[in-house]
Amino acid sequence: MVPARIPRLIRVLGVGLTFRIPTKKKEVFLTFDDGPIPELTPWVLDELAKHQAKATFFMVGENASKNPELAKRAVHEGHRIGNHTFNHLNGFKSPVAQYISNTEKCQKVLNPFLSKNEPFLFRPPYGRISPREIIKLKKRGYKIILWDVLSKDYDGKTSAAQCIQNVLHNVVSGSIIVMHDNIKATSNLKSALPEILKGLIKQGYTFSTL
Repeated sequence: MVPARIPRLIRVLGVGLTFRIPTKKKEVFLTFDDGPIPELTPWVLDELAKHQAKATFFMVGENASKNPELAKRAVHEGHRIGNHTFNHLNGFKSPVAQYISNTEKCQKVLNPFLSKNEPFLFRPPYGRISPREIIKLKKRGYKIILWDVLSKDYDGKTSAAQCIQNVLHNVVSGSIIVMHDNIKATSNLKSALPEILKGLIKQGYTFSTL
């Protein structure tokens, strides 16, 4: 079972990976994986706007290439976008050369929406990436982002109420929170995201991009 909060030991052993952002501010880093898709991403952007919250979207290249207007909208509204491979590859099951090539293919789709000299953000699908893949991507200038708080909105066995608890009960300053703008997460996300945003604001947190 994947824990809602990543254990400290895993964070310590994950050399070269970012699980949390060191900060003296009371801020969190909300992230969304797997989009952009017309069925859900516009709703997420609308909901974030209602609460004046910024987020980082880790986009699957195939989805971004089909929906470039959503990638453009996210950036225009002050959010950041990052790479989630072109085809949502599992780093444990993909040959290294294929994994790197697929990541670079996604980056070519995203580059037109990035400002000059903006660092490349990368999140491995499923959080699965091999040491060789880490080394090769870092040499290419990618900052590899994981998380320390997982909402589990994608899990059909997890209720929306539990998704809310997974975030609000585990977050600390600097936490990177994972949610999903994909079809599988739709029901949980639409119920949980408004309450998570309101709950974090009530706790005094602000929302920053990576």
